[in-house]
Amino acid sequence: MKQRELGRTGISVSEMCLGTMTFGTQTDEADAHAQMDMALAHGVQFWDCAEMYPVNPLSKEKQGDSERILGNWFEKTGRRGEVVLATKHSGEGYMNVREGAAISSKTIPVAIEGALKRLKTDVIDLYQFHWPNRGSYMFRKNWSFDPSGQNREETIAHMEDALGALQKEVERGTIRAFGLSNESAWGTCQWLNVAERMGGPRVASVQNEYSLLCRMYDTDMAEMSVNEDVGLLAFSPLGAGLLSGKYQGGAVPDGSRKSLVPELGGRMTPRVLEAVAAYLAIAQKHGLDPVHMALAWTLTRPFMGSSIFGATTVGQLEHALGAADVALSSEVLEEIDAAHKQHPMPY
Repeated sequence: MKQRELGRTGISVSEMCLGTMTFGTQTDEADAHAQMDMALAHGVQFWDCAEMYPVNPLSKEKQGDSERILGNWFEKTGRRGEVVLATKHSGEGYMNVREGAAISSKTIPVAIEGALKRLKTDVIDLYQFHWPNRGSYMFRKNWSFDPSGQNREETIAHMEDALGALQKEVERGTIRAFGLSNESAWGTCQWLNVAERMGGPRVASVQNEYSLLCRMYDTDMAEMSVNEDVGLLAFSPLGAGLLSGKYQGGAVPDGSRKSLVPELGGRMTPRVLEAVAAYLAIAQKHGLDPVHMALAWTLTRPFMGSSIFGATTVGQLEHALGAADVALSSEVLEEIDAAHKQHPMPY
């Protein structure tokens, strides 16, 4: 498994990252632990979690169970030192955590202490903010995005406050690096500016949705990433399973994400299956597994830090890991770009 540097931190991470958001709902603890064993055996030593996980469904009762499952594995195996561990601080409006409090210097130490306890570790390698206090255009909100209600002074003051708190955690040894999630180019650059001006950990990464079906990162965010050494940690690189082809023709496999969340978070639109069909045709033409093609494609992008893939079962994980050995030809890449022009932003 190839390694890439996480921003300017000096931390090396595997170019494929194990996502754990189903650990505790769709994936029970025994299967999750088997996935963690398999991931490490294949060189996937970068793992991503969040305090609000598991999902499908989200619930107050299970909130934090994904981190607890990871923590139990660390305790059982003693292999915490082999893993680059990432998790996230939930933010404003998520009522299952701290009654929906916004991210601030008051919530940061409390959230980190809770995560450390659940993860049964002394340090989090990459600590991320799950979404900005001011809101985000991710998760299909881009179609009606309106930033005119934002207050620039409040946003900058919040960043200064948060970075001051994060720096205290760095000095305390509880976190090593800082990342963002569901962020914009403007927002990321402001975090970078504040860190340069007043100190605090520099943004190392941005975790945003990115796949053949969702390419919003390709312009302003891509330019920011390349010039500022802030890599993308791509979530949903398989389009919530759509790019596997398993939902074509109206199919809904038992236990699949679509069986639990029929609209797949707004991804099931009138145009999406046609777009998927175009990519499936490219894979078939070139003798490629569609899952491998979709994942391998993300790894060709010049701004990619790591591609986060999740698996409900060990079998799905083993299948996805095959993407690490796939090299896409220039012909395939050209056909993918042509399909993107024919089917832009299907959701």
